[in-house]
Order: sequence, then structure tokens, then C-alpha cells
Amino acid sequence: MSVPSPAEISRQPFPKLLKDRYFATRIDTIVTVTFGLLTLWLLWSFFEWAVLHAYVDPEDRDACVQSEGACWAVITARWRIVLFGLYPFEEQWRSALACLAIVLTTILSCLPSFWTALRLSLLWIVGFAAFYILMRGGILGLAPVSERDWGGLALTLFIFAAVVLIGMPLSIVFALLRRSNLPWISRTMGLVIDTIRSLPLLTIMFAFAVVIPFATPDWMNGQQLYRVIVGYAIFFACYQAEIIRGGIQSLPAGQEEAAKALGLGYWQRVGYIILPQAFRNALPPTINQVVITFKETSLVTIIGFFDILASGRAASGTGEWSFATIEVYVFVAFIFFVFVFSLSRYGAYLERRLGVGTR
Repeated sequence: MSVPSPAEISRQPFPKLLKDRYFATRIDTIVTVTFGLLTLWLLWSFFEWAVLHAYVDPEDRDACVQSEGACWAVITARWRIVLFGLYPFEEQWRSALACLAIVLTTILSCLPSFWTALRLSLLWIVGFAAFYILMRGGILGLAPVSERDWGGLALTLFIFAAVVLIGMPLSIVFALLRRSNLPWISRTMGLVIDTIRSLPLLTIMFAFAVVIPFATPDWMNGQQLYRVIVGYAIFFACYQAEIIRGGIQSLPAGQEEAAKALGLGYWQRVGYIILPQAFRNALPPTINQVVITFKETSLVTIIGFFDILASGRAASGTGEWSFATIEVYVFVAFIFFVFVFSLSRYGAYLERRLGVGTR
């Protein structure tokens, strides 16, 4: 008896699909009902705490302390610290516009009409230029703000976008070098990739932030933020290179042989035949890697950067609001959820559009 394909399963009526998945046997029914009731109870308890019994007025702190629900007054009173971190108060509108520039650039780059190398390159050059001018200042009448004063959501988005944009092309280079026909190139690249993948990300960040300046000339050091981004991008590239290499190895050998028979050169075979199919096959783990990269940007707080997680910790770090730590972390977690969920849904859209797993 053949196993139905995902496309055939998706065409089944919803009641039948629900029954086959969750109520196929008596044990399945018991487990589904038990966990369903438990989930409903947890959701209702959270709804009571977060909405029904919540308190949002920052003027009456004592009532907020005595409230049975969440004290969202800490967000009402300290939201600027959470979102903007150490950025100067009177210039925080620039940080907000910089976040909007990155988000808008990301949304536009997800549209099929921008899926050409020229359009994507121009889009991200303009997006990053707008972000840097707004955050750094020093021109167009904007007051200069050092990178050490960047923080909050803007810093998190900047690190994530820069790491992915630098690391993705680098991962393609790493994957192709590891598949080189020259043994000394492939083995050296394999050693580099395996060594970096064996190290924790925090070790890489710490090395680029603290150790490298002792071993390099001053003119090579640059800002600590950019060194950390480069280290994180190399770390991302090593993991992504293995994902791409797996996608390449999943292709039938006959495709490259047919391309050679047609007289296509190496870069034509790679650019038009191998990499497009490899990316399609490797799309699910690639989306997973991008999501992980966004979440792990919070590690920069350990080496002294004031990202949104550190900003949230500072918002509830005063004696006045020390009792509302949970509310702040829930708010930060919600921000992470919005971005991560959006990334995962867009990944699912790409899988459907490209027919991943169906042909």
C-alpha cells in the first residue's frame, strides 16, 4: 500500500484529515483530548493574567503591585528603554525610522518582483545606507551617535540583517570550495568549517570582540560592533555552507553531466543548474538557520551590547519596577515571536511556491 503524498493529504476534507491525524485510534483520542484540555486551561490562565486582570496605568504603581494580573504599566512607563536602549532620548525618532527602514527593506525583498540580483542589491544598499545615516548621524544635520550608544530593537535588527546578508554569499563560497576537485582546497575548507562549527557562538563573538584587537594592527580593528558581526557572519556561513552542500549532494549526478555535454562551463553549471536546485532542496533547513540566527542575536548582550533583551532587563532593573520582570520578558518574547513567526510563515510560502517536497 503506497503512502499518500503531501499534496494528496492536503486535498483531503478537513474533518477526515482531523480524524486521521488526531482521532485515528482510542489512544490518539485520549491523548488529543487530554492535551487539548490542558492547552485550553493554560491559554485561559494566561489570558486572565495578561488581559482580564492586567493593570496598565503607570501613575498608580501600588495598585499595579497588588494587581492579580500582569503589570503592563512597566511597559507603558519604560517602553522607550526596551525599544531604543541607550540611544539618546531626543534622537529616538531616528532609531524608530531606522527600524522601519530595515523592516520595509526586508518586506520588499520578499516580493517576487524584487527577485533579481540587481534589484535586491540596490534595495539593500539603499536600506542599509538609510539605516546607517539615521543611526550614526553626523550628516544632513543629524547629531552624531556612536555605535556604542546603539541599542534596543534597532541593534537587534541591524545585527541580524547584516549577518544574513554577509553570511549567505560567504556560505556559497565555502560550500563550493569544500566541493573543489583540488584536495588541498577542499580539505582546508573542510577543516575551517568543522573547526568553527565545533566552537560555541559566544566563543566566536568574544574572540572577535576582545581577542582579535590584540593580534591585529589598529587600522584593521574597526568598531567592536562590526567585528562581532563579521565573526557571527562567518559562524553563520559555516553552518549554512553545510546546508547548501547537502542540497547540492541531493541532486542527481546526471544533471551536471548533461550540462557538461551541452558545453556549459563551470560557472554556468553552478549558477543556472546546481545552485537553484540546491537552494530549493535546502530551503527548509535554511529557513530554520535564519530563524536561529535571529534568536541568537541576543547573545551580544553578554559581551556588552545593549540589544533588546538587555534593554528589557534594564527597564525592570530599577527598584521602582523590579517586581515586573516577568511582564518585561513577556513583552520582549512577544517581539521575538512576531519576527520569528513572520520568518517561518514566509519560509512556508516559499516552500509552497517552489514546490519543495512535491516534485
